[in-house]
Amino acid sequence: MITLYGFNNVIPPVVGETRDLRVQWALEETGLPYRVHGLDFPAGDLSTETYRRLNPFAQVPALEDDGLILAESGAILLYIAEKAGKLIPADFEGRMQTTRWCFAALNTLEPAILQVVAIDFAGDSDPTGRQRRPAAVAQVERRLAALDDWLSNREYLTGAEFTVADLLTSMVLREIRKTDILIPYKRVAAYSARCLDRPAWRRTTKLYAERLGVELARVH
Repeated sequence: MITLYGFNNVIPPVVGETRDLRVQWALEETGLPYRVHGLDFPAGDLSTETYRRLNPFAQVPALEDDGLILAESGAILLYIAEKAGKLIPADFEGRMQTTRWCFAALNTLEPAILQVVAIDFAGDSDPTGRQRRPAAVAQVERRLAALDDWLSNREYLTGAEFTVADLLTSMVLREIRKTDILIPYKRVAAYSARCLDRPAWRRTTKLYAERLGVELARVH
């Protein structure tokens, strides 16, 4: 059985933001049997020698499956999709296009988005944040404009079917849900809402809230 190493205790500001959510969502979508091994971040569970053997960067998530150990959420999601034969096309070209969009989510969209998220999180403690934020937002807007155009004649990134690339991209887009940046990009906003309206995502947020012992509203 697959073991997902995810949080069962984190510092309050990151509740609902942790990347084990991505992996649990994929597991819920595919129906693969799994269990969650909870990690207590404040207690130092990620810094132990045992956990560093799973992930040398001491980050969550990690996955173990019959002796195979994986870290990095993108790699884990692709593994789950390939193992289950779901969330990824059966043909080689389709798999490569799906992989392409997973890389785009992690390498093109997320770094730009996280700059804005970090500035907003730091607030007044970052003396240059207000000065840097317009340029950071402009970079995100350029990415979103390109994505909005791509979605002009597609329901999902690679066509009509929801794939692991859509799961990952919608989770990256979710990182800016507390801002108004998405509003002008109506196709992107509708796409994100469509992805996050899936029953497996709703199950995932409920399970996550139960695992961390928090109200469901704190996850959304």
